[in-house]
Amino acid sequence: MSNQYYKNKSTFLVAADCIIFGFKDKELHVLLTRRPVEPMAGEWSLMGGFVAEDESLEDAAKKVLFEYTQQKGIYMEQVNAYGEVDRDTGGRVISVAFYALVRLEEFDTSLAQSFDARWINIKELPQLVFDHNKMVEDALTLLRFKVSMQPIIFKFFDEKFTLPALQDLYEAIYQRQVDKRNFRKKLSSMNILDKLDIKETESSKRGAFYHRFNKEKYKEFLASGKYFSL
Repeated sequence: MSNQYYKNKSTFLVAADCIIFGFKDKELHVLLTRRPVEPMAGEWSLMGGFVAEDESLEDAAKKVLFEYTQQKGIYMEQVNAYGEVDRDTGGRVISVAFYALVRLEEFDTSLAQSFDARWINIKELPQLVFDHNKMVEDALTLLRFKVSMQPIIFKFFDEKFTLPALQDLYEAIYQRQVDKRNFRKKLSSMNILDKLDIKETESSKRGAFYHRFNKEKYKEFLASGKYFSL
């Protein structure tokens, strides 16, 4: 792309960094990798890449997500822009961070091995390169806000889930326990879930019924003038 208007202005790089959240073993995890290049090669890092001249920020983030997960249609949202002059020891780089919610049922673990990537428990986050720890902190704050106001928590699951698993995820996101009766009462009052006729029997002998988020019921819920609150 030619630039005849700003040719006397300084230029610098723009990066898209992705905080990829996944839910497993009743805990919230973040996908991290060992940085493959200098500076700080071999240190823990978020997934990211530079924005090409012919692509948008969102397209750059989607490219990163697909490269590391091989999943399309991932829920993704911009977190913030990070532009401290010395944030990247390799040069002047402005980074725009996005968080994404990955369905681990569809995640190819062999992919992670090829990138030397690991799912790390959010409670055990190591020191990351540059300002990546701040990005994770900001992403988690935004995720908590959105989960309380919109039904994005269901995007962690591949269509069906049990209520115990949903509560486990909610507690993992907020890092606190919630009352089981009140949690289910709130879900029931919104009437946006369908109870299925099949059970998950691996966690207990009795098993728990699977549920599914019903988008049409949610539209009716909103049309009635009510607001999602979890």
